[in-house]
Amino acid sequence: MGYIKDSYKELVEKVSWPSFSSLQSSTLVVMVASLIFALIVLAMDMSFEGLMGVIYKFLGNL
Repeated sequence: MGYIKDSYKELVEKVSWPSFSSLQSSTLVVMVASLIFALIVLAMDMSFEGLMGVIYKFLGNL
């Protein structure tokens, strides 16, 4: 039972929680980074799809 009390005391008294505006800006950064990463993965997927189509077309004509 002492572990739970100590954990609660640490969360309430020792942890510094971020402000709401800090959370908002961090959320925005994560959302933008996720969008950029998704677009990069999409571009890679489309380019590899095109490349594999060319390879298969070439190998099919042999």
